[in-house]
Amino acid sequence: MADDAATAPSLHNAQPWHFRYVQHSRAFDVRADLDRVLPHADPDNRALHLGCGAAVLNLRVAVAHAGWYPATRLLPDPGDPALLATVQLTGLGSGESDLDALYPAVHRRHTSRYPFAETDIPGTVRSALSDAARREGATLDFPTAWHLKWVLELVEEGETRSRTDRGQAADLSRWTRTDATAGGATGEGVPAYAFGPRKRGGKAPVRDFAGTGQVPGRDAATFEASPHLALLSTSGDRPEDWLRAGQAMERVLLLATREGLSSAPATQALEWPDLRWTLRDPVFGTGYVQMVLRLGYGPRGTATPRRPLAEVLDIEP
Repeated sequence: MADDAATAPSLHNAQPWHFRYVQHSRAFDVRADLDRVLPHADPDNRALHLGCGAAVLNLRVAVAHAGWYPATRLLPDPGDPALLATVQLTGLGSGESDLDALYPAVHRRHTSRYPFAETDIPGTVRSALSDAARREGATLDFPTAWHLKWVLELVEEGETRSRTDRGQAADLSRWTRTDATAGGATGEGVPAYAFGPRKRGGKAPVRDFAGTGQVPGRDAATFEASPHLALLSTSGDRPEDWLRAGQAMERVLLLATREGLSSAPATQALEWPDLRWTLRDPVFGTGYVQMVLRLGYGPRGTATPRRPLAEVLDIEP
């Protein structure tokens, strides 16, 4: 189950989690691995909590798939803030069928940094994705018209700032592998084979993990002119809200995968506090934007490496 949990997405694929399974109580602890923070892109560890929240959702899905009920507590010990969640296996045979149904998508969901088709997402699918977020205590909205244009401009501004910011460049340098191939990538970070093509046109928000460098053999491509974005928001902006947002994000992404959609985060504006606040709809929007997702019909993403299970899981009697 921990290997299922560890397929979760995280900022720059830093994988900032560690699991402990206690056999006698049939319970998992999910802890933050504070050696894997991004001090410039994520100074308050908000994105770390989102990634760990996504891992918690995957763990709940895996527990339900095994036929158990995942009794989950967030931040169970105020004296130990690195203990982010506990998930106990209870009620044999009473697994959550809605979570179990998402299990086939756990190992199929990969970030896709490729162009998507100029095809609309049906309203029924949008509604289902919004309902998935709502079930985890978050809101998923699809900006349109001037608000979509504004969000795209903010993401582009975040991308431009990141290219020239030394701290952001240091974070990116630590977690990118420009010389890695699919067969030789280390167990963390974003390898060159997962960068996707360099953007030569279009309005889709795409992070260029190569920065100002060059990757031999990397193609360029025109991306969609009318991208589909979704804003995931919560009413609060504290660690528990971030964990709920991470679970909501992953539930949305797994359902999107099951519905044939490809996806990619667009976090550039979220990494700058002044840009993040203005992502919300100033007329109707409430709460705090926690994630920007790009969704559409296009090539599946490529699996990025994961750390060996022995590095992320401890088992106790």
